[in-house]
Order: sequence, then C-alpha cells, then structure tokens
Amino acid sequence: MSVKEEKMKKTLLRVFVFILFIFRLAEASGQDLSQSGRANVIISTDLGTETISRHIYGHFSEHLGHCIYGGYWVGEGAAIPNTRGIRNDVVEALKKTQIPNLRWPGGCFADEYHWMDGIGPRENRPKMLNTHWGGVTEDNSFGTHEFLDLCEQLGAEPYICGNVGSGSVEEMSKWVEYINFEGVSPMAELRRANGREKPWNLKFWGIGNENWGCGGNMTAEFYADQYRRYATYTRNYGGNRLMKIAGGANSTDYNWTEVLMQKIPHNMMWGLSLHYYTTNWSNKGSATNFGEKEYFETLERCLNVEKAIDRHIAVMDKYDPAKRVALVVDEWGTWWDVEPGTNPGFLYQQNTMRDAMVAALSLNYFNEKCERIKMANIAQTVNVLQSLILTDGEEMILTPTYHVF
Repeated sequence: MSVKEEKMKKTLLRVFVFILFIFRLAEASGQDLSQSGRANVIISTDLGTETISRHIYGHFSEHLGHCIYGGYWVGEGAAIPNTRGIRNDVVEALKKTQIPNLRWPGGCFADEYHWMDGIGPRENRPKMLNTHWGGVTEDNSFGTHEFLDLCEQLGAEPYICGNVGSGSVEEMSKWVEYINFEGVSPMAELRRANGREKPWNLKFWGIGNENWGCGGNMTAEFYADQYRRYATYTRNYGGNRLMKIAGGANSTDYNWTEVLMQKIPHNMMWGLSLHYYTTNWSNKGSATNFGEKEYFETLERCLNVEKAIDRHIAVMDKYDPAKRVALVVDEWGTWWDVEPGTNPGFLYQQNTMRDAMVAALSLNYFNEKCERIKMANIAQTVNVLQSLILTDGEEMILTPTYHVF
C-alpha cells in the first residue's frame, strides 16, 4: 500500500468514526447509551475565534429533471398529499435538517428563465422549452410565488439567481421590485393582483450563473462590467438590504476570481460564488458500481477542494484583507453517470455512503474556512446529482447524504 493510499484510508476512518458518533448521539438523544449512564458532551464555545454561518448548510434546486416537478411540485389537485401544490413529505423531511436557504431557479436554467412567464393564473402562463436539461417543455406552473411559498413552508431563506445571460437589466430590476417593494408601483401592484399583499423582503440575490459557460460564455472582464450594471439596478427597498452575489469561478479558474475582485467594488457585492464538483470529468463512473480504488480516488478528489478553496481565498485576501466579501460555494457535490435507462439530461443518480463521506469532508472544510465562506449550496436537493431526497410518484426515500445534513 502506498503512502497516499494509507493517508486516504486514515482520513476515511476518521470521517467514518465522526459520522458514527453523530448517528449514535442522535440515536441516544434523551436515552441512556448503556446501563451505566448517559453520554456527556462538553463543548468549549469560548475557544473559537469565528462563527460558522448556518448558511453553509444551504441547498440548491434547479428546474432540472424531477427536482422541481415531481420533487417539490405536484400541483394542488394531486393525490400526493400537498399544501398548495407542494409535497408535504419533502417539506417535512427538509425541515428536520433545519434547512437555512434554498437557491433557485438555477443553475444554467437561471440564464434562460424569464420570471414574468411564471406569475399570474397558471392556466395563462406560457410554456417554455428547457434547452439545457433534457429538451423538455415546462408549463411554468412553478414560479416566483410557488418558490417563495416553498421557502416559507420550509422556514428557509430564499436565494434567487437572476438572468444575466439572456435577460436584461430592466427585467432583473423589476423582479426585485416585484418581490421586495411595499409601496405603490407597477410591480408592487402586479404582485398584489397576483395575491400577495406584503413583500417577501428577499435578501440573497445572485447576479447570473456560470457566466463563463452556460450563462453566456463571457470573459471575466466582460462579466465584471455586466455585474456592475445589473447590481446598480437591483435596488434596496425599505429597510431590506440585498446581499448580492457575483457569479464566480469554475473550480480552479483563479484568474476569474482575480479579475472580479479587482474590477468590482467590494461594496457592490456581498459574496462571490464558486462551483466545485467532486468528479472525474473524463470518466464520471457509476454512482453505485465501484470498488475500493474508485472509493479512495473519489475521496482524494474531494480533498483537492481544499487546495482550490485556499487559492481562491488567497486571491480574495489580496484585494480584500478585511474579508468583507464572502466566498459562496453555491454548487458542490458528487457528479456520476446517470442511472441506466434515465434521461441523460435529468442527471438522476443514486446515492451511497461514499457520497455521504464527500458531504462530511466538504462541510468540514467549509466550516474550517468560515472566516471567508459564509454560504454553500449542495447540488441538488431532490432527484438530481447528490440529492438528499429521491422521489418516485408518491414514494420518497432519504439518502445517506440527507443524514449527514
């Protein structure tokens, strides 16, 4: 056995023991662990210097496969128990994790989504083609009101990602006004006409997604200029203050981070995103059919996120030593080949303890870097990639990753 393999096995053992401890502690809550007495856990809260943000344990749900339709949304007339069309079983399961925030509508889908198609009477909403994911037609029955209703049912903060790639400054500006303005204005009146009197006072707002790729294939310099335009017109209303998040780098593209930190005034962005998936892009492999070699290779790739994060943080520290701008890892997790027989554009994969190990290692490092990382969003919550929940009609199961959360 090589030194690298030995280190990986020791790392796996430590993670396994930690997870086992958490499971046993939860299982024993309020009960005797043995006949000899109760378990005592001492937490020295005065030894830390930073506060871990609860938003590190956030989630991501895109219009992709059966994440939204069938995952959350079944419609008010469905036989599956629901509240205003949203599945009760999924909501109750996620509430038990104390889900802090939920990112929507994408992902790549965000930069082709036009929000006004998803408001008003559902029978009047235009259909759209989801060109990114499976080429399916969506009826826009799940839109702004439905998403924000979902977040209220979950007790989670909504995190909306706006359309920079195919949208306009005006479109995004009006969306913020529609959601957050309490006074008299065309968008506020439209919201009221659609059944919502009070604004939602949404805080987290993303200015585009993966604009280096599916969000427009832009250069970092061009996107930085676009960000400044869009951020200028996504306004604060009343006492609410938007926490604007710039579309950040892909994995190890440190130049993207450098340009944005240099070109965007730090008072114009609360956070800068980063996307990092634990995968071998040339050969993703099966989610369930793997051996010990693939197991440890996966954990090694997961540990490489530490090096990537450290380098991005070093760039951010260069321009922002006061750490005013948060690093937001708003897409992370495992990415395997889709399950045989499923639509390749739906990114449906099974979930094992290997995925749980990746989740535990990743979250642990996000916690370690909490002085800079203030939010993270696993991809994705239901039925897509490293999901916490899988549904099939009226049936629902919780994955190993769910239990880590």
